[in-house]
Amino acid sequence: MQSPSPDPGPDDLSVLLRRAVSHLAPVLPLLQEVGQLFTGAGHELALVGGPVRDAFLGRTSGDLDLTTSAPPDEIERLLKPWASTTWDLGRAFGTIGARKGDAVLEITTYRADAYDRTSRKPQVRFGDRLEDDLVRRDFTMNAMAMRLPDLEFIDPHDGLAALAERTLRTPATPTESFADDPLRMMRAARFTSQLGVQVAPEVQAAMRELADRLTMVSAERVRDELVKLLLTSAPRPGLTLLVDTGLSDIMLPELPALQLEIDEHHRHKDVYQHSLTVLEQAIDLEGPRVVPGLGTVEPVDGPDLVLRLAALLHDIGKPATRRFERAGGVSFHHHELVGAKLARKRLRELRFDKDTIKAVTKLIELHLRFHGYGDGEWTDSAVRRYITDSGPLLSRLHLLTRSDCTTRNRRKATLLSQTYDSLETRIVALQEQEELDAVRPELNGNQIAEVLGIAPGPVLGRAYKHLLAHRLDNGPVGEQEAAAELRRWWAQQPEAGK
Repeated sequence: MQSPSPDPGPDDLSVLLRRAVSHLAPVLPLLQEVGQLFTGAGHELALVGGPVRDAFLGRTSGDLDLTTSAPPDEIERLLKPWASTTWDLGRAFGTIGARKGDAVLEITTYRADAYDRTSRKPQVRFGDRLEDDLVRRDFTMNAMAMRLPDLEFIDPHDGLAALAERTLRTPATPTESFADDPLRMMRAARFTSQLGVQVAPEVQAAMRELADRLTMVSAERVRDELVKLLLTSAPRPGLTLLVDTGLSDIMLPELPALQLEIDEHHRHKDVYQHSLTVLEQAIDLEGPRVVPGLGTVEPVDGPDLVLRLAALLHDIGKPATRRFERAGGVSFHHHELVGAKLARKRLRELRFDKDTIKAVTKLIELHLRFHGYGDGEWTDSAVRRYITDSGPLLSRLHLLTRSDCTTRNRRKATLLSQTYDSLETRIVALQEQEELDAVRPELNGNQIAEVLGIAPGPVLGRAYKHLLAHRLDNGPVGEQEAAAELRRWWAQQPEAGK
């Protein structure tokens, strides 16, 4: 991906424009067609924002964002006979969506909003000038436009120069921009990771100054922006910016809390930096994976939100559980259980869905289990429990556990890797032998009720769990032995004599 040259002159600009237009070639006929449609009706139309920025970067945007002088009803009237289909994306805010073939367009009326900065709700006001619309955009590199159909380049805020410098600047002052929409501060962090840019000093200063304004933004919008950041190819710079500016104190305080003060004897590693490294290493393991002795194994396709959240949050229980021992050293007993509870609370507050919360917290609970494996002295029963406790999360648990090794001691790192290779080999062997993906007691609920002469209810549930534990401890024993074990268990229960 080639960046524009810094401070492009007139000659450079013409070259860059040709390159950008060339990158737009697959959709250029469609853009010019819709541009002629609007100008023929007496309206202006321009490609704006991300698609223009990405054309200069040689990147491909998903949807095509356009802005126009036409009001939303007129947008819809013009598009209906031309597009395959149209829909209302937010008529009150001036946006109509349309599909033409494989292309998706979002067309919005020029905006010149005024904001109630106590609630962050805009008083929607449509404008009649492209320049007024561009000044209300988040960053200068997103405030560039191409008028259609003639592809006239509009850049009133030097967005191309900022793009060449790889620097995020705002069209208005940063204070005004972030006061209008505090979520733009999180967006700055996301662009840091997504585009490989840095924020200008005055932008970072405004983020620090206005960080507490993020409390005005809905949890759902904050969550969505955090997800977009985590799913980039390199989320660490953006997360670091959130912590350095104090934004994380508002929306994810558990992350900066990992910056534990290191004692003078350095008896534990920097948990914050460790967590960011684990996240990076987990991302590196997404996709095709080979285990020595096994060959290609089941991959976790990336970007995987559950794995990345678990990697980032796996140690958030450490600050609450840190203890300095009398004999030296430091302990974090049960930090995986405390961390799972903290993660559940935070993810709920950020309005994550139940399945994501359940999966992330289960991985955090299990991320230390491997360290009891040692030199491979686990029984088959312990390996079975590792498999069944992780369930469908097993492949993710493999990656999280491997990523959790950040030691600089190469010998120790190699030993841990080889030990986990051994565990994965045993897991595959047991799965092939016993089909543990669908492990069940050898008697079903009806058979248990018949053997014990009991009705469905809590007692039958306890009996089922006992047989499942017996199955995990002893492997397949057959229905006859399972029934005998069930009777032995039942004889010790208080309900048996009733």
